[in-house]
Amino acid sequence: MEIIDFKKDPTYKAKSDPEIIKIPKMLFVMVDGSGGPESSDKSETEFQKAMQAMYGIVYTIKFWYKKYKTPEGYAKFTMAPLEGLWWSGDSQEFNMDDMPSWKWTVMIRLPEFVTPKFFKEVVASCIETKKDDVYNKARLEYFDEGSAVQLMHTGPYNQEVPNIKRMHAFAIEQGYELVGKHHELYFGDPRRTAPEKLHTILRQPVQKLKS
Repeated sequence: MEIIDFKKDPTYKAKSDPEIIKIPKMLFVMVDGSGGPESSDKSETEFQKAMQAMYGIVYTIKFWYKKYKTPEGYAKFTMAPLEGLWWSGDSQEFNMDDMPSWKWTVMIRLPEFVTPKFFKEVVASCIETKKDDVYNKARLEYFDEGSAVQLMHTGPYNQEVPNIKRMHAFAIEQGYELVGKHHELYFGDPRRTAPEKLHTILRQPVQKLKS
């Protein structure tokens, strides 16, 4: 059986210095929400529920062949990284210092064989197996980001701001304007990886200014 290896996709590579790239249209499982990833009283957050829904669905698709008849074009695949679109309130800009205003869409890339019909089957299976309707929060959607400026940030998430500013300045110097939502791709599990060793692609959609 064919194996789709997302780890080899150049989409998930970045340099430590800013660069302008073109991102192709890709298929994702997505969940929307608001607020910070962790709560002050250790109760389960909307973000954590979103993680449960997304990873439950992706792993169910990944191992579907072990229990059920596979859909046309089905192939084994490696896990793509977790991604997040972040913004604040009614603005597409992201204010990292104002967590209560945060809104987000978290997402994980899926292979092209995942059709809307198959996705509904998977969600129904997750709900039946886990006895939890949190999986209904997820949706299947294409994301076509287009041109973007990006760089690889190494270190804690709360130290991203200088690199975000450096990335934005580079894009403007190159004759682009910032559009769309702040985008992050996560490599490494913050529960198991030291903060200083975390790697995160920081990405911002851009468009060329008309001369």
